[in-house]
Amino acid sequence: MSAHRQYELIEGPTLLEEESVRGYRADDYYPVHIGQIFQGQYRVVGKLGYGSASTVWLCRDLEVDERYVALKVYINNSKEHRELSICQHINAISSEHPGREHVRKLLDTFEIEGPHGKHICLVFEPLGNSLGQLSLLADGALEAHIIRQTMRPILNALQFLHTEARVIHTDLQPNNILLGIHDNSILTRFEEEELREPSPRKELEDRTIYLSRPMPLAKGWPSLSDFSEARFGGPEHTDLVMPDVYRAPEVILGMPWSYPIDVWAFAIVIWDLFEPQRLFSARDENGRYSEAHHLAQMVSILGQPPLDFLERSSKCDQYWDQNGNWIGDVAIPDRSIATAEKRLAADDKADFLDFMRKMLQWRPEDRGNWDDVFFSEWLVADLIESGQIVRDDE
Repeated sequence: MSAHRQYELIEGPTLLEEESVRGYRADDYYPVHIGQIFQGQYRVVGKLGYGSASTVWLCRDLEVDERYVALKVYINNSKEHRELSICQHINAISSEHPGREHVRKLLDTFEIEGPHGKHICLVFEPLGNSLGQLSLLADGALEAHIIRQTMRPILNALQFLHTEARVIHTDLQPNNILLGIHDNSILTRFEEEELREPSPRKELEDRTIYLSRPMPLAKGWPSLSDFSEARFGGPEHTDLVMPDVYRAPEVILGMPWSYPIDVWAFAIVIWDLFEPQRLFSARDENGRYSEAHHLAQMVSILGQPPLDFLERSSKCDQYWDQNGNWIGDVAIPDRSIATAEKRLAADDKADFLDFMRKMLQWRPEDRGNWDDVFFSEWLVADLIESGQIVRDDE
């Protein structure tokens, strides 16, 4: 980049990107700068994003012509590098399952020494916009055909993870579903735009905090990404996982959980991408996440939970009496899944609600398996209409 090229300097106390993460400590993050070369191979082109445990950068691979990669640089105090072990495990699986193609691929990994400790770096195939970004562009609600075409491959990816990799994702959300890239043209455009109009940034004594550059709109098949919270499916798990509004009831209530939490999250993701209003806001009067509000909203949508489900955790005693009646200090909203659904009419609405009910069940074992979910009338309506799927009763 030319030394004379101008960029916007952000000054003052404004918290930028990773600085706004709760518990942020500058010394935890490696001070990546645009133009830097890692391992003599990966030259940083621009910033793609950030999180509580990493920053992500688009790089050119100097050893492979015309290849770009996404570089994820972890903070130096990560206690466990789950993503690395999960991705290496997935890479080692020999499989013809169609869902494998929709799980983001790890290409390389290395460790670097930063000013304040070591940092694990993961190199992934580059991908485009997330469904979360796509939803924002569409004013918060995607059309049914887009939902079907993007979420069926993700459903296949989850089936591959569960049945062959034996991995639970635990963090299914719109921002972790990324559209694929047909060719390098949008990556080249990203690089050219960064050169032409460098990203705004804050220059500090020991680092530069860059503003992430949005990726041009991609249109390829989607992939499931971010395995930083994934778990292997064998051991019994009871820890708190999942983004709060996507959290399955057994996770909230401290019960053992397994693969069905991904089924629950799959339903909530589709609802929140398709409907103008979230199925569960799970917020109190001050806008903070509240388990009591979340569970009360679940009761309004699903009805009271079965007694045998409530017996699986002593925490249930805070919210239900011994007969299964709600005793939480939050009122149950006057809302049902039918009244919450705002976009569809008649048969389409019935099919969509049937699809949702297959997945949104109190008991994890009552949630549909991936084949049941995949062949739901609503999810394959376009394939039925085009003749790619023929129903036996037709």
